Amino acid sequence: MTRYSREALEEREERELAVYARKAKAASRRVHDEAEHPYRTAFQRDRDRIIHCSAFRRLEYKTQVFVNSFGDYYRTRLTHTMEVAQIARTIARTMGLNEDLTETVALAHDLGHGPFGHSGEDALAEAMEEHGGFEHNRQALRIVDELECKYPDFRGLNLTNEVRRSLLKHGGEQLSLEAQVVDASDRIAYNTHDIDDGLKSGLLDESQLDEVELWREARAKAGDLPEETRRYHTVRGMINTAVTDLLESSLARLREAAPADPDEARAVGHRLVAPSDEMARKQAELSRFLFDNFYNEYRVRRMRTKSQDYLRRMFAVMISDPQLLSPPDRTRAERDGIERAVCDTIASMTDREALLEYRRLFEPEGDIPLPV
Repeated sequence: MTRYSREALEEREERELAVYARKAKAASRRVHDEAEHPYRTAFQRDRDRIIHCSAFRRLEYKTQVFVNSFGDYYRTRLTHTMEVAQIARTIARTMGLNEDLTETVALAHDLGHGPFGHSGEDALAEAMEEHGGFEHNRQALRIVDELECKYPDFRGLNLTNEVRRSLLKHGGEQLSLEAQVVDASDRIAYNTHDIDDGLKSGLLDESQLDEVELWREARAKAGDLPEETRRYHTVRGMINTAVTDLLESSLARLREAAPADPDEARAVGHRLVAPSDEMARKQAELSRFLFDNFYNEYRVRRMRTKSQDYLRRMFAVMISDPQLLSPPDRTRAERDGIERAVCDTIASMTDREALLEYRRLFEPEGDIPLPV
């Protein structure tokens, strides 16, 4: 056994990770049998399959809050995903959890989002209400199980069950500790970074944020610095404060619950990775502020209204005439039904692809490409 073999990596996990961490050696079987890799663990292999899949690359041009064409300096689903992964890895490493599994779940957690962020998800959920529904976590599982076609012998990416279960964070089943870390990191990342984007866009003003306790505390610690530097250190301070609280609170819960293995940790019945009550209150205050002053700001609402109308019209015309679909999409329609196939097609689109497709379907000069 070489120093860098898969077996050596698995043995190191057994020695170094906490008893409640999910070990790669104990990963459950994949849906389709495959030989183990010689120098990558099961979770490392899952991570690499996600990074190389088409849905992951599309995240670069899917919006976080702003439509992608709004500007080049705001968060996209891809940059958000990378930020979540960075925060989650730090937390997992400090808690003695499996960093590879945590990173894998973080990189996959937004694969199911369609174009135009939560606005697009709402439009697709409305269109699919009587056809099995649409929800981005379930769509992520559908992507990795069905829609990615990389291998000759099976559909999907054939990920481990640990990763697959973790994608259904609202599915009712208790999450692994690693998936709980990602869920908490996701909230920390999008709350703080949406503030940063809101300020950069001019849709938020620092004076408005004085009513938010987390901002006030971090702003005071940042001190007297030039505006851009001060803003960066304020956002950074908010993240550090939230992460530190999450670590302290979660480790205290773990000491109290004392799970002997990862299955016991999942069986507790409540989240062991969670902020303190005080931090949860502060985060809820920040979320309410963003909802009232940013997500519902009139220019953001205009973008949301237009984008939802685009998707509704596209969905309606595509299901009325399946010949508008590409040959592979028509094949999927025969297998899964026209509504699900159209939903998959639209959900896979980037913001730019959705705008171009709308022009092709509804504007006389729609086949003329947009300027680059």
